[in-house]
Amino acid sequence: VTEDLVRRRAEHNDCEIFSLEEISLHQQEIEKLEHLDKWCRDLKILYLQNNLIPKLENVSKLKKLEYLNVALNNIERIENLEGCEELQKLDLTANFIGELSSVETLKCNIHLKELFLVGNPCTQFEGYRQFVVATLHQLKSLDSKEIDRSERIQALQNYSEVKQKIREQEQAYLVKRAREKEEAEKKMQERKDKKQNQIESEPGFDSPDAIREKESHQAEGGGEKATRRTVEDNEDKRFWEEVTPYTPESRLEAHRYIEEKRRAKDNMGESNKKKKPVWTLLSADGKVLNVNAPKLDFSLKDDEENNQIILDLAVYRHLDTSLLEVDVQPTYIRVLVKGKPFQIVLPEEVKPDSSSAKRSQTTGHLVVSMPKAKEIVLAKQKLSSSIKQTDCNTQQKNSRRSGQVEKLEVDPSKYSFPDVTKIIQEKERIAQGPVRLQPAKVVETQK
Repeated sequence: VTEDLVRRRAEHNDCEIFSLEEISLHQQEIEKLEHLDKWCRDLKILYLQNNLIPKLENVSKLKKLEYLNVALNNIERIENLEGCEELQKLDLTANFIGELSSVETLKCNIHLKELFLVGNPCTQFEGYRQFVVATLHQLKSLDSKEIDRSERIQALQNYSEVKQKIREQEQAYLVKRAREKEEAEKKMQERKDKKQNQIESEPGFDSPDAIREKESHQAEGGGEKATRRTVEDNEDKRFWEEVTPYTPESRLEAHRYIEEKRRAKDNMGESNKKKKPVWTLLSADGKVLNVNAPKLDFSLKDDEENNQIILDLAVYRHLDTSLLEVDVQPTYIRVLVKGKPFQIVLPEEVKPDSSSAKRSQTTGHLVVSMPKAKEIVLAKQKLSSSIKQTDCNTQQKNSRRSGQVEKLEVDPSKYSFPDVTKIIQEKERIAQGPVRLQPAKVVETQK
């Protein structure tokens, strides 16, 4: 159990684990139950089914826990649940509980109403249900079957006899279980030794010659690979058809076998991946080569008027611009299109710092403008005297305009304009009423 796993499973709680009340950690290949009692103290519902948990531990501090589901695990006895004071439902379906007397530890869980033990070896014991019903007085349901009052009274009456039978069956089961553990360890060791011998018996183990030999066999047609695949298929078929006891060890071994197969498949997939080709952009003597790995159409134009070289590269229209990298050098240009290089040697030396790259929004073409390093000096053309005078007059006029503001002057001797000031003659102001109090205005005609 990792913090990252818990936070990912706490999406419904904004990835906050300190206030988490419900979490599902099923089918996560968990082999040890830990940390939850420290990180998630407010847990009420905990799903841990279909994992590889061998022991109930580190849950006693979950005081608010109401429902615990640890079905389909490798648990062999009931323990460490005394601190779960609010526990109401416990699901231990399809585990390996053989010590039925361990249910006595649940007497402290006074709120426990439902218990599931279906699929455990202890359910095969004679008197199993009577023993559990008589031991846990607070239970209302066992294995989805309700416990009525008459059943409880009858179980309590025969409790001493049933308890004795359960103890005897438990001892027999524990002896059998110890023998199964020894056989499982012995079998696992034999399998490890066999595997190690197969690896070491291969010719040229870990030697370069063996690697070269494998490569040559692969080049010839891969017959050895097909044979090896057939052998692996036979081993796989033999493994799954082999009769094994229903024990935690066999279940764990099956899980390990599946995991090894998956890893081997992943490693084979990685080795079969095509390696990216190494593009040769420079020759052995350092000469720049022309390369068109993305196989794009292009045109290289010499713009003499603007003294620059223009490259028009027909990039795919829907290709994102972030997948393009342009590198302009004095003698060549390199463009990476999705990691594939396009490189061309320029006919003249250019200025990389003054170059610019633009992308067309309609066609998607990449246009790179590269100014030439050598500037061309154009010869001055001889102008006629009339043109020169005109230019001089124009320059004088321009200088005059820039120096002072020109005003429009009218010579009355050349032009006969009417005197607009005398169109309407001004009359003496004669007013009535209160205006008479004002002094009379003297009107003088000005020339």
